[in-house]
Amino acid sequence: MNIDTGTPNLLAETDGAIGWITFNNPERRNAVSMAMWGGLSVAVAAFAADPAVRVVVLKGAGGKAFVAGADISQFETERANAAANETFSARSSAATAALAGIGKPTITMINGFCIGGGLAIALCTDIRICEPASRFGIPAARLGLGYRFEGVRGLVNIVGPSVAKEILFTARHFTADEALRVGLVNRVVDAAELENVTRDYARMIAENAPMTVAAAKLAANEAVKDPGSRDVAAVDAAVAACFQSDDFTEGRTAFMEKRKPVFKGR
Repeated sequence: MNIDTGTPNLLAETDGAIGWITFNNPERRNAVSMAMWGGLSVAVAAFAADPAVRVVVLKGAGGKAFVAGADISQFETERANAAANETFSARSSAATAALAGIGKPTITMINGFCIGGGLAIALCTDIRICEPASRFGIPAARLGLGYRFEGVRGLVNIVGPSVAKEILFTARHFTADEALRVGLVNRVVDAAELENVTRDYARMIAENAPMTVAAAKLAANEAVKDPGSRDVAAVDAAVAACFQSDDFTEGRTAFMEKRKPVFKGR
């Protein structure tokens, strides 16, 4: 099923339990425009509301890039000054917040460039898988852009403050091997196997108990917040709901019967 995102440059469709989001601007290496940021918010909201979707996967069209940053051709009209930049930032921040906040597991499939806004998007997802030719970086220091606190915090949470500073200060491109070493990605696989491996991961997750996965994601997200901001009660409630669910009964029964469980998410 296809979802109308409001722009042909941001595609969203369901394939069984997997929701696919495709950045579809290959002529500009999938650079993200204002319309695409808005489309991303629409797609995430649609998948969040669809109980049939258990995993969301993001990818880029064209084979040369996941997302090579923001669409710089729009900067003169949409980011020319502080006021205009606030509007742009509000749109992009809403999209990344929606992606980071979705209660379902998310995967980014990365081929080629994952730069600037592309890396910011990827870091909002739970798992990142790339191919050896992938390149990562944040060029803000070469463009004179300020990088907002939440973006820096998200980067620091994943790679630590020292590596985050290296990425931001140098604005250089990191190789796939470097990205794996510092934790920007979870796996590097051959380009020919990238989509198959990503699909296998998505299917593996989709077959597991949705409430358990959601509770684990919630706990992991709360763990990286400041202690005073953590909603431990919400985590405890999510865990308790797992033990009261039909899926817990199904999991135990399937184990005893030596068969594969069929989870319903309730």
